[in-house]
Amino acid sequence: MMDIMSYVLVILACFLSLTGGLGLFRLPDFYSRLHAVGITDTLCSFLLLAGLACQSGWSLTTAKLLIVFLFLLFTSPVSSYALANSAWRWGLPGDESENNDKANKS
Repeated sequence: MMDIMSYVLVILACFLSLTGGLGLFRLPDFYSRLHAVGITDTLCSFLLLAGLACQSGWSLTTAKLLIVFLFLLFTSPVSSYALANSAWRWGLPGDESENNDKANKS
């Protein structure tokens, strides 16, 4: 039963990772892309590490996977915020239509 649950969690993580990658290519601007990838990488890593923890059972490996997940839980949103904040401060516009409007006015 634990094997089936771990396979399901890993497959869900792979599907979510592909969805985030698709969002990276399909969404129109930088901030939308960053949001799609920032959300999916945290949940994807949780699902993948939970699947691996189910596969390893209750052991020291599970504790290490939990520590890795806690590290990712704190660092992933912070890095996404830092990247978005830096882009905003350097003047990257939030909407591609702003670029098109400026180009059409010139």
